[in-house]
Amino acid sequence: MSKIGLLTMLIITASACKDYLNVQPLDRLTGNNFYQTKEDVEANIANMYSTFFDKINESWVIGAIGEARTGEIVASPGGNSYNERRVVEVLGRNQLLTAINNAPYAGFYNYYRITDWSGYYRVIQSANILIDKLNEGIAALSTSDTQRYLAEATFIRCFTYFWMVRLYGDVVYYTAPYQADPLPREDMVSVLNKCIADLEPHKDNMPWVFPDAAQRGARASKGSIVALLMHMNMWNAGFDPGRATAYYQKVTALGQELVNSGAYRLLDMDDDGWAAVTKGRSEESLFEFYRSINYGDNVSNLAPFGDHFLRWPYKFPRFNNQLSHCYYLSTYMQKLFPTSDADKRKDIWFEDMLADNGQFVARKFGLNVYASGNEDENPDNTFLIFRYADAILLWAEALANLGNEGQAIEAVNMIRTRAGASSYAGMSGTALKDAIFMERNRELFGEGHRYFDLVRTRRIMSSAWLAWPLNQDQFTRRAWTWPVSTNALVNNPYMVLNEYWLPGGGGN
Repeated sequence: MSKIGLLTMLIITASACKDYLNVQPLDRLTGNNFYQTKEDVEANIANMYSTFFDKINESWVIGAIGEARTGEIVASPGGNSYNERRVVEVLGRNQLLTAINNAPYAGFYNYYRITDWSGYYRVIQSANILIDKLNEGIAALSTSDTQRYLAEATFIRCFTYFWMVRLYGDVVYYTAPYQADPLPREDMVSVLNKCIADLEPHKDNMPWVFPDAAQRGARASKGSIVALLMHMNMWNAGFDPGRATAYYQKVTALGQELVNSGAYRLLDMDDDGWAAVTKGRSEESLFEFYRSINYGDNVSNLAPFGDHFLRWPYKFPRFNNQLSHCYYLSTYMQKLFPTSDADKRKDIWFEDMLADNGQFVARKFGLNVYASGNEDENPDNTFLIFRYADAILLWAEALANLGNEGQAIEAVNMIRTRAGASSYAGMSGTALKDAIFMERNRELFGEGHRYFDLVRTRRIMSSAWLAWPLNQDQFTRRAWTWPVSTNALVNNPYMVLNEYWLPGGGGN
């Protein structure tokens, strides 16, 4: 009887272990009977993009993870849902557990969903399965189609790992199509180095631009791969300083290749040009999640970054949108866009920029007003992830870190010239690096990059750059991450959660 009992326990344990990370895929994604036609592969790719978008559509995700944790955003008294919107101030003090668990924020924002990485692993598993099937061979595909789909699926997998690394730090890394055994978390630098090695061979198998203009930016291209490789190398340069030079060299080569391609351009800095960028599928887009409210796409009202910073006439109806829900402190905006400096972005992207109240408008996200007119909807914008200006400024940053300062200045002035701002003609060395960092803050305002730029450059520990900096101990214990849901512990004896966010870890 004891032997029977032991055997039963082993069977149960083995079965439970197989549940870990072996996320049950949709029926249509499994089995050799599915992968028969090009349409099958297209459907699988579309499902991966959609599953990822579901994660960033769960709440005000871009704002919460990439913008609000630095302390410059304040809720507008008198605005709609004022008590709930004050979560921006809680995030600004890095009180993530309060934002996640406490009323009135918890039920309104549902930030606990950000801590659950299972949706991202569903994307990774789908990519792993497709890559495996493509490597086996799908008879209906040509060689060039197979190479292109391998490149796109690999991009999606690596992009998902990159996104998770910035959220959680170390993550579980696997590429097997059906991962059965539990795995520990792997050092994030190692994960990204594996992703870089995984993605690099596929770069030249993707077109710079798809023949169908409707796919520009809305699905991965060679420009998307280049941008992701640049971002992964720059992240690792910040956390693997012994190899920083090699990472910067890769970024400079990729940036030069992107510029030389002529496949992308900076659109004019006027209402029409910028509306085209934020609408999506523009010549400036390297990668985005294109969603159109006007065509019935399921976009949560809370999800777009601009939702918090728009009022009538950029958001309808007029009677309950007299004020923007939140605003940026004028002290920060003045630092970002000094009054004495000419810059078209101040006029195109903002209204009442220095108003410390609900009159502040981030017009940058308000030019494509919802077509039907009076519904309580946000403007019909894409979710920008990587665009050409972002890549140019990463290129400039890497060049400056390698001492190629003349070329770095030329790169940053590409952005400033488009903005109608004066060319940078300041000092070199640290001053130049700081100027490039500030240019990223200006140009990428509200696009979900600022917080991660602060982390990877370690400026997150200096009050010169944000209102609520971390100290060295907090940074070392990764107070810049998000908590990981306890769901990750199920059936995995190797799993550990982020220490800083555990009871007694210091987070609140």
